[in-house]
Amino acid sequence: MMDWPSIYRNKITTPEKAVEYIKSGNRIIIGSGCAEPQVLVKALNSIAPKLRDVEIISLLTTGIAGYTDEEYHGIFRHNAFFVGANTRNAVNEGRADFTPIFLSEIPRQFKLGLLPVDVALIQVSPPDEHGFCSFGISVDIVKPAAENAKFVLAEVNDRMPRVLGDSFIHVRKFTAVVESSDPILTLPRTESTDVQMKIGKNVADLIEDCSTLQMGIGGIPDAVLSLLGNKKDLGIHTEMFSDGVIELVEKGVINNEKKTLHPGKIISSFIMGNKELYDYINNNPMIELHPSDYTNDPFIISQNNKMVAINSALEIDITGQVCADTIGPRQYSGIGGQVDFIRGAARSEGGKPIIAIPSTAKNGKISRIVPRFDTGTAVVTSRGDVHWIVTEYGAVNLHGKSLRERAKALISIAHPDFREMLEKEARERKYL
Repeated sequence: MMDWPSIYRNKITTPEKAVEYIKSGNRIIIGSGCAEPQVLVKALNSIAPKLRDVEIISLLTTGIAGYTDEEYHGIFRHNAFFVGANTRNAVNEGRADFTPIFLSEIPRQFKLGLLPVDVALIQVSPPDEHGFCSFGISVDIVKPAAENAKFVLAEVNDRMPRVLGDSFIHVRKFTAVVESSDPILTLPRTESTDVQMKIGKNVADLIEDCSTLQMGIGGIPDAVLSLLGNKKDLGIHTEMFSDGVIELVEKGVINNEKKTLHPGKIISSFIMGNKELYDYINNNPMIELHPSDYTNDPFIISQNNKMVAINSALEIDITGQVCADTIGPRQYSGIGGQVDFIRGAARSEGGKPIIAIPSTAKNGKISRIVPRFDTGTAVVTSRGDVHWIVTEYGAVNLHGKSLRERAKALISIAHPDFREMLEKEARERKYL
């Protein structure tokens, strides 16, 4: 029998020693979301003077991102699959890169060697009695990357929950171990606005009993969840979830019993929320995390009957094109899993793909439903994929509708202050 405790102990080192495995010209990946290995990321600064041309790739991270600072030009260059607040300026100022790609397809880049990874920086739970560590709150693209990396630097944190599913790595896979007891990053919850609550009500009205839900984080998803208390036998299959889901589990509204795929289980690929959420998911057999090429595969998603996908957008044009990741040419976020789940829900028996969006931005000064996109605006969800659009003024289904019908429907749920302008533009383009 393998003496894994000895193997583990022999790999324990300091953060500064661990990151010495990183060499000039390497490509490294940093763990995602609230599971960013902060001790290892901080240690990167200690070896920066010795390095050149190191590419750092990641999904959304919520912690420190000092490697994007101007002082590291020529040393580190970040390549984001999803742009967050900590990397947005660097991407838009040309000091970092953005790669548009469906979340479901990122793991394949590692598995097929299309995006070889030299070093993976990960944060995991302590090993169990068999020597397996859980990736904890973020499995997503990190597990496939670590499995295909030449070197794996593991920050083993005794505060990381042991989350079940396809979420484990054995200590023998580690190149170096750095033990930590730092608090796991959390995501503060914000209060939903009146507009978000109205949108939440319109979305909640579309959700039937026995539906399986996908939703993200923020005011609108929280509003939807808060209004589902009278529903029955809901399930979860999502790319991520937060605190509000557990509140409905404890009320018995979400029990996952009527799911057609993984009945009894909440299926996700990463989790962001508060410490109470992390405590709840620890060793909880109801919760399973899987890599995003599984959770976000539209063919897997579609196997859930009554699959309801709830996603957000920044703008929608009157033909139904959805911009979800740019403001004009400025990169704001990323493609993420929106199209994966829109397509999966569309092919689900009784499924409903939903885009939920406030009708205005900038305190009502501009309409989010627009006649046409500005130059440089990116389309995430095509007008061929779009189904339900929901604002605080109602819900319309565009699928199978003509451009004329779409224009009429979208104008009907636009803010009243902008309907006349939208009608005028639609007539000029011969839609009406």
